[in-house]
Amino acid sequence: MAELDLDIVLERILDSARELTEARYAALGVLNESKTELARFITVGIDEATHATIGALPRGRGVLGALIERPRSLRLRDVGKHPHSYGFPQGHPPMQTFLGVPILVAGEPFGNLYLTEKAGAAEFSDSDQQAVEMLAEFASVAVDHARRYANTRQRRDELERTVATLEATTQIARAVGGETDLDVILELVAKRGRALIAARALLIELKHGQALVVAAGAGELPDNVVGAHLALADSVAGQAMRSLRTQHLEEELNRARFDEHGLGRLGVNAEGGLVVPLIFRGTTYGVLVAIDRLEGGPAFTTDDQRLLEAFAVSAAMAVGTAQSVGAERHRQRLAAAEGERKRWARELHDDTLQSLTALRLGLAAAGRSDRPQAIRGAVGETIEQLDETISGLRTLISDLRPAALDELGIEAALEGLVERTSRGGMQIDLNVELTSEHGRSPMRLGPELETALYRIVQEALTNAAKHGQAGRAVVEVRADATTVQLSVRDDGNGFEAGADTEGFGLLGIQERVDLLGGELLVDSSPGAGTLLSASFPAQRRFEPSPTDVRDVSSKSR
Repeated sequence: MAELDLDIVLERILDSARELTEARYAALGVLNESKTELARFITVGIDEATHATIGALPRGRGVLGALIERPRSLRLRDVGKHPHSYGFPQGHPPMQTFLGVPILVAGEPFGNLYLTEKAGAAEFSDSDQQAVEMLAEFASVAVDHARRYANTRQRRDELERTVATLEATTQIARAVGGETDLDVILELVAKRGRALIAARALLIELKHGQALVVAAGAGELPDNVVGAHLALADSVAGQAMRSLRTQHLEEELNRARFDEHGLGRLGVNAEGGLVVPLIFRGTTYGVLVAIDRLEGGPAFTTDDQRLLEAFAVSAAMAVGTAQSVGAERHRQRLAAAEGERKRWARELHDDTLQSLTALRLGLAAAGRSDRPQAIRGAVGETIEQLDETISGLRTLISDLRPAALDELGIEAALEGLVERTSRGGMQIDLNVELTSEHGRSPMRLGPELETALYRIVQEALTNAAKHGQAGRAVVEVRADATTVQLSVRDDGNGFEAGADTEGFGLLGIQERVDLLGGELLVDSSPGAGTLLSASFPAQRRFEPSPTDVRDVSSKSR
């Protein structure tokens, strides 16, 4: 770092861009004072011999010029097919895939980042573009620091901080590529972010429904802060997420929000701080909260804010990617379970049930023969046993995957579930109000949502009977144009909040609710029964409901 200058920083940005996007070649073009052509062209991936063969470096014609005229990100599957393509000079390596991202300093064009030849893919991805746009922000910060700090020592210090931010961000991007455990990624983000701006503490709060969860922290923090839940409404974090702007804890209103509705309620003290929103692809995932600058603080500087905001881009990308991967894993696991249930239902129906039915017919015929009375009695008993077995198998098939759910919809499937469960002695009241089941909408709920509703009710009733010894339960499902509400109440034993509920299936219920963007509440206490309630955004399939199909058929007759 002793000889650090702007060129070294820009070269490191190029190296990082090339690594994160798996591009074979990378370049950075710097505009002249009139912003009309390239004054400098820094390249990575082309050796000296090839440079000598190519000759003069590009000045900004063709596709490179298109970014000068319109400084917006440009991603091409085949650069040669772009209408502004100018071709390559003799000796130039072949290039097809292309990604260009402008660098703006104080809102003015400074130059462009160029990446070509994506390894192992037909084109650069949207994630590649996001990563390079993030690195362009760092280039902007580095150039701005170099311009504003004339003192050599101060300039070097600021450039060192920019490089530290770049290295921390690149490390997070690498971690996302090889690690999808959200907790691991969040711990890395918290530690790197705190070190970056010399904060006494740094916390990550993530949005969870209408609340915030303190998902990770680093530095001086009270015990039991991580994992705590806070209300989103009226909090400084909520203000940062709504406004999409960094909030300062030195401001009186923000301080009151912090103390009354935020981390202050958990014993976190702050004299100064920054609350930076985590935004990725238009979605706000939460905030970074930096507490008290250790050197020259407690307030953070404008440069601290810019660095943390740039860092927050990569942190949000890491969180968004990890959550997407986690959600997809849950979805695949549930889909696999549903597929397995369908397979068992098909096999039991096609093989076991038909074989047992044939056996019953054979034995019944034998019972009508002229054999002795004892044989007739044995045959009769066997028939009764087979009848019970067949009935049990039919129930098993319905539990694995009720035909009514696919053919008639959620209301019919729940009616069958309630009827079968009631045989165990529990009285169950069912109240279903769905627009598609009562003629107010031509579309059923989406298949994933119908399956989730059925499985949640099934699990809740099983818990009420098996664990709660409930005598009565009430199931209610209601839907309007935007929301589906589900509740299952029972008068069973209940359980202590925070008690070990392994075997109750609550984790699977929570996963189903989370995958569909819903919210789950379980309220229970010993001797007071259990209330399970869930709400979901209404998802509908583009086909007529079974009720409407039957109505149309009856009218046609």
